[in-house]
Amino acid sequence: MPDSATGQAADPATDAAPRPGGGERGVPRIGWLNTAKFELVRLFLMAWTRMFSLRGLYLLGRWFGTLEYLINFKRRRRYRAVLRRVFPEGISRKRERLIVRSYFRRTRCDKLLYLVFDRLPKEKILRRIRFPGREQLDEALARGNGVYVLLSHHGSHHVAALLMALLGYKCAGVRDRNEGAMRQYIQHKYAETFPEFKDVRVLYADSFPRDIYRCFKENRVIGTALDVGRVRGEALKTCPVRIFGETREFLTGTVQIALRCGAPIVQGFVVSRPNFYFRLVVTAPLYVPDESGRPSEEIVPEVMQRYADGIAAHVRDHPDHLSRI
Repeated sequence: MPDSATGQAADPATDAAPRPGGGERGVPRIGWLNTAKFELVRLFLMAWTRMFSLRGLYLLGRWFGTLEYLINFKRRRRYRAVLRRVFPEGISRKRERLIVRSYFRRTRCDKLLYLVFDRLPKEKILRRIRFPGREQLDEALARGNGVYVLLSHHGSHHVAALLMALLGYKCAGVRDRNEGAMRQYIQHKYAETFPEFKDVRVLYADSFPRDIYRCFKENRVIGTALDVGRVRGEALKTCPVRIFGETREFLTGTVQIALRCGAPIVQGFVVSRPNFYFRLVVTAPLYVPDESGRPSEEIVPEVMQRYADGIAAHVRDHPDHLSRI
């Protein structure tokens, strides 16, 4: 789904999915060499899956992840440093090793499935989705002003839009225009295979806000991840939050648009489980429109701090889903 959220307008949004060989306006070309490499890897993975089933693909991912864990000393060291910021009270060396190894295995399994998701039967995907808190999302949508889902850069947030679309939700996402070649290529394949994913509105962080207003008016589920590692422009609106004992600046542009549109705001996470099962977690609303008339200047800091607190709690519950802090 998204990687960041918009602040102020710059260029028009490009709603179509990028083409693997050519690219849409404003989207870098992927090139034939990258396309050929991705196709070759996908052919191998699908052949493996046909021979050994999805369980076999999962075991292959765990094997690759374990191998990476054993040889990638620098990445292990960086992840341990991040864990110590999440658990300032300290954790045992044994638990630390288990978390780091689980992180390597999870990320490798997620990447393998990400590459072949579009080649799997829709029914098989749906059987692997668990959706606690779905009733809260449905109640929020019943208001008719759309729902804003605050995601974060932890876990498998990149498949959130696909899973939600396959479950029948009209979705939209705001992301960075400068994405990697593999992400562009796979998203194009998803759009080719799944009509539901093709209907997902893709907006960019430098797009005109009117497209986001339109998505709320269409009663869509709009998702963005606001916990950016760095702010990419002075024009983007931010708000300071306290998370993991330090002050960070999180983007707020889309939150302000949601408040103006009267859209409920919830928080969501994608949790990877063994054998390619997923849990779509939706929390209790961070904000529900009321008639108090409070200005957004007062509401935004409260919503953003609750968002940061939710991220911190989720990461401590699922430390192997850490991506960045």
